[in-house]
Amino acid sequence: MTNQVGAIRGRRDAGSNLQSPEEVRGAVDGQQVKVLVVDDDALVRKAVRLTCESEGYAVQEAERGADVLARIDSFHPDIILLDLMLPDLSGFDVCREVRRAGHRMPVVILSAKNEEIDVVLGLEIGADDYINKPFRPRELLARIGAHLRKAKETKGEAPSDDARLIFRDLVIDKTERRVIRQNRDVILTHTEFDLLAYLASNAGKVLSRERILSSVWGYEHPIETRVIDVHVRNLRRKIEPDPSFPRYILAVPGIGYRFAPIRP
Repeated sequence: MTNQVGAIRGRRDAGSNLQSPEEVRGAVDGQQVKVLVVDDDALVRKAVRLTCESEGYAVQEAERGADVLARIDSFHPDIILLDLMLPDLSGFDVCREVRRAGHRMPVVILSAKNEEIDVVLGLEIGADDYINKPFRPRELLARIGAHLRKAKETKGEAPSDDARLIFRDLVIDKTERRVIRQNRDVILTHTEFDLLAYLASNAGKVLSRERILSSVWGYEHPIETRVIDVHVRNLRRKIEPDPSFPRYILAVPGIGYRFAPIRP
C-alpha cells in the first residue's frame, strides 16, 4: 500500500496538464466538481483527495460503505471513486445500493482486486469504470476527466431530429435519457445509456472498439476491451427479448459491434 500511496503522491502533479483550462479550475458549467472517495485506507483516501484537489475538485471521504448513501444525499457528488474492500460492506454491495437508489452519477472502482471476475462483476452491477491498484495520478485524472467531459456533453446536447429513436419494441429518448421496451422503462446506468444511444444513433454501421471507447468513454488511450463487452452484455440482458440470440446489438468479430436498424 505504501508503494501505491507513493505512486499517487509522487506523480500527482504529472496529471495536472491533462485537463482543459476549465477542468483544471475544477468546475463544469461554473459549478465546482464534487468527488466522493470511498476507501478504508486513510493514506489512500488522503493521496486521492490531494490528487483531486490539485485539479480544483471538491472532495469528501467515506471509510464505510454504510455511509455512502447519506454522503450522496448531503454532498451530491458528480463522480464516486469506490474501493471494493471496505470494513463493513463490499464495494460491490455499495455500488448495487447506489444504483438501486436511482443515482446515476459515474462510479469508478479503484481496487487491488484485479482478477477478471472482479472486473466483470463490478461492471455488471452498475460501475462505469474499473481501475486497478496501484495506479498513477495521471491515469486517475484522465479517467475522471473523461467521465466529466462526457457528462457535460450529454447535458449540453441540443434536441435533434433523431433525439427519439424507435426500433420495433424499443424506444430511446436521448433528450430525456430514457429507454422504453414494450411500454416499460428500462433502468440503465449513465454509461449504459451513453453506449446504447451511440450504437443506436449509428444503426447499421460497424463500429470498432477503438471508436466506441473514444466516443462513449472519451478515452484516447487503450483500455481493456472487456469493459465494452461487459456493458454490451448488460445491455443485451436489459433490452433484448432473448439475450442469447440478440436482435439489436450484434457482434462483428475482430472489429466491434453493429446495432441492427430494426424499425417498426
